[in-house]
Amino acid sequence: MGFQGKIAIVTGASGGIGRAISMKLSSAGCVVICGDLQETTKETLSTHESIIQQGGIAEFLTLDVTNAEHVENAVKYAVERFGRLDIMVNNAGVAWEGKDPKPIWDFPQDTWDKDIAINSTGVFLGCKYATAQMIKQSPLACGDRGWILNLSSVFGLQGSVLLTGYVASKHAVMGITKAAALDCAPHRIHVNALCPGYTDTAFISALYTDERAVVEGLHPFRGLGRAEDIANAALFLASEENSWISGVGLPVDGGYTTI
Repeated sequence: MGFQGKIAIVTGASGGIGRAISMKLSSAGCVVICGDLQETTKETLSTHESIIQQGGIAEFLTLDVTNAEHVENAVKYAVERFGRLDIMVNNAGVAWEGKDPKPIWDFPQDTWDKDIAINSTGVFLGCKYATAQMIKQSPLACGDRGWILNLSSVFGLQGSVLLTGYVASKHAVMGITKAAALDCAPHRIHVNALCPGYTDTAFISALYTDERAVVEGLHPFRGLGRAEDIANAALFLASEENSWISGVGLPVDGGYTTI
């Protein structure tokens, strides 16, 4: 799929979907820069240590996606260290309201601000600095200059009660994706989004411990998705086999959005 030697940055790489995407890209041949606020979550080894243990090349960078200087420096580091940036995965995200959902009339503004800062502004900054680098790069043999993946959600495609900040922030990701895809098309840079359904990560498990059966039943395939399911879709959208797709939000949701 043309990954050998490509340079990738993955934000929110320490756990869950970000970890799975990082591992998948590495197994395909990428050098992976793992960006996050801390190196480990609950896994025994950090993501970059796990990649190295399996024979891959990876490094960890402390990265706050709401900080423009952090994001810009991450891109600069990739270029200074490895020569270019081929793949940017803007994965870092939160749902601050998950443990205490509120209708919009009671929705706290500080929760809104955190959702927007990480889920939306973080994606904007990742796209901004990655594309600024990619448009300067010589195209690869396939004719493309880069691939950007933004993590939206099924709630970036439809609404939900009691999750105003999360729903709005993930819709914003879709807007950023479509606008950036149009800006970048003349430069042969692909910009797409993944829209996971409920996925079996520590984050979701903690939120829905008492409602797991209900949440699982929301998906026609039944059960929760796996982080690896999202990573498999990411691998295709970030590959040279994706030669004719840009500006889409791909549901990876066990049929959730068909209902």
